[in-house]
Amino acid sequence: MKRFSMRGIRGVGAVVALLWAGVSAVQGADRPNVLYIFTDQQHAGMMSCAGNPWLRTPAMDSLARAGARFDRAYSVNPVCVPARTAMLTGHTPSRFGMQSNAEIRTTEIPEAVRRQTMGWLFRDAGYETAYGGKTHVPGKIEDYGFDVITADQREELAAACATFLARPHDRPFLLVASFINPHDICYMAINDFERARSGKGRGKQAKGDAQECLAKALARPEGVSEDDFWSKHCPPAPANLEPQAGAPDAIGAAAFAGFRGHAFQNWSAEQWRLHRWAYCRLTERVDREIGSVLAALRDAGLEEKTLVVLSSDHGDMDGSHRLEHKSVFYEEAARVPFIVSLKGVTKAGAVDREHVVSAGLDLIPTLCDYAGIPAPAGLKGRSLRALAEGRSADWGRGYIASETHYGRMVCSGRYKYCIYASGDRREQLVDLEKDPGEMRNVAGAPEYAEVLAGHRRLMGEWVAANGDTIAAAYIIR
Repeated sequence: MKRFSMRGIRGVGAVVALLWAGVSAVQGADRPNVLYIFTDQQHAGMMSCAGNPWLRTPAMDSLARAGARFDRAYSVNPVCVPARTAMLTGHTPSRFGMQSNAEIRTTEIPEAVRRQTMGWLFRDAGYETAYGGKTHVPGKIEDYGFDVITADQREELAAACATFLARPHDRPFLLVASFINPHDICYMAINDFERARSGKGRGKQAKGDAQECLAKALARPEGVSEDDFWSKHCPPAPANLEPQAGAPDAIGAAAFAGFRGHAFQNWSAEQWRLHRWAYCRLTERVDREIGSVLAALRDAGLEEKTLVVLSSDHGDMDGSHRLEHKSVFYEEAARVPFIVSLKGVTKAGAVDREHVVSAGLDLIPTLCDYAGIPAPAGLKGRSLRALAEGRSADWGRGYIASETHYGRMVCSGRYKYCIYASGDRREQLVDLEKDPGEMRNVAGAPEYAEVLAGHRRLMGEWVAANGDTIAAAYIIR
């Protein structure tokens, strides 16, 4: 504890003030550091601790062993800019009129909200706040309350984080590490589309680091025959490779557009398998980078003093329903990793498959809870701390919501209901218990009429509570 001299102190009020300062100093010393690591375009199944046998993610697995993995975590919007904006503000992107990446230059975050974003909340509470890696949000990341340690999104980011962790800190810190991969998988379909469109076997290609990473990810293992590669090493096509029966019109329109339409219509099962192979390798690459950061945390003696949260902005369809990329509400695009780990505090190895959580909206309340910082009033998310520590929690939440420029989703656990802004067939209902691959849209099935009506009510409740004027124009009540 900081030592205070009583020399020159006059009056009881001054003594009380100094005593309170001493108590605050002790509390500050006990507050954990916070390390938030998030990847780009990694769906929830892309970890070996999630049961995926086609890749190895020892760094992510180590966090899961020491903490709690929330298996039913959903992106608030399965597209980069809206998802990241939600992470940093705690608000749904639609509050700011944002539904897609296109609004990055036109969206204005109100000053009252900006001053209560993640970085400012922690900085105003006495934390050192640092950010490294990909930003992709409206404005500058400094406006959200962070100092930038590097703009690199790959190995240099890992090195910058290690340097930050190794140096002395006289106060607790919040460090955000935003890695790009496995996002480079995007360029496999984009490159193939551009080559086909050019008619010359070439076309626009991914450049620089992204192209190099993708090329390495697509490379076959050395010393392995073609037959062995396909029979033993390359992941199989997904069980839900084929399109959903009765899919809404808006999804069909998205699937048949541009490079996504090219892959949807032309790729063979082998091409989809190769996509899955490269996606695994890119995920392993970012896991190694994360491993470097976690090693630096241990070497600095901070492992038991630092809350580590791991997540992603959104997933990737990874061949399911013959789709790749994101922006739809299928599990592969909308569900993301979410691990809360504070060694010796969180319930080691816990896997929560019961509660549906929001990777965007629940993030700030959870971090604030551990840091002893009051979460801003009006946030729709809630802290996952009690659940992460294996304590009973008065949860009371029956569903979570997500949004895109296509429409809106509510997931109540067993059921997922979506409503789209366009098309003749606009509703989508999936029974995830009976149909985890989402192969059948049962919105029109008589046996699900009561479930459909109930989820229409949930959607109306969420849109009203969230002040979502965009969706209010097209939801069905």
